[in-house]
Amino acid sequence: MSLSPGENSVDSTSSLSRLAPIEAVLFDIDGTLCDSDPLHYYAYREILQEIGFNGGVPITEEFFVENMSGKHNEDTAAFLFPDDHQKGLKFFDDKEAMYLRLAKEQLKPMNGLYKLKKWIEDRGLKRAAVSNAPRLNAELMISLLGLSDFFDSVILGSDCEHFKPFPDPYLKALEVLKVSKDHTFICEDSVSGIKAGVAAGMPVVGLATRNPEHLLKEAKPAFLIKDFEDPKLWAALEELDRKAGAATAAS
Repeated sequence: MSLSPGENSVDSTSSLSRLAPIEAVLFDIDGTLCDSDPLHYYAYREILQEIGFNGGVPITEEFFVENMSGKHNEDTAAFLFPDDHQKGLKFFDDKEAMYLRLAKEQLKPMNGLYKLKKWIEDRGLKRAAVSNAPRLNAELMISLLGLSDFFDSVILGSDCEHFKPFPDPYLKALEVLKVSKDHTFICEDSVSGIKAGVAAGMPVVGLATRNPEHLLKEAKPAFLIKDFEDPKLWAALEELDRKAGAATAAS
């Protein structure tokens, strides 16, 4: 997915530099730490076709992006099976089981993830994973990516009164880490996740991994990147470092 220079309405450098001194970075999991949406889409498509959803016609990737990506299973179950809650629960048991099998074989980190991990560790920043995923799913992905010891906390939508796109999971992460929203930014790939972060009062770095850029922009991220190798991200982090250094020198 190409990102042309200057297409974002907010300058990437200034949008993070105001956070200096930075205290924490919060991450979504699916589609952010790893490009997992293709695996979720495959599992949705296969299981839905098996049970005859949509007359047995496979769902499209566009249908998946619009109605499932980044959403909590309970909301998606209500959408897919509005008149049969038990069928929805059974479907997600089967879908998550297939996804976990696929993840164990195919899950790979987002490009540049470990570079950003080192940047965070070198500065002693706090960090949390914040996800709408089921706990087993979230913990497995973090483990497969070798990040179990990296995160100080894992906050799930099910831990909160409301899931993303409500701000509750990100507000809970701030509370658990004991950090300020004025010194924290978020990495997210979905519309619901970006909306949650913005509603919680923090700048969100949006990853244009799979979801359409125009939909992500409508959720008002600070800026969009292709992955964690994107020069826009590193220009913003360098400016953040520079501003923090200047503040330290002045004091």
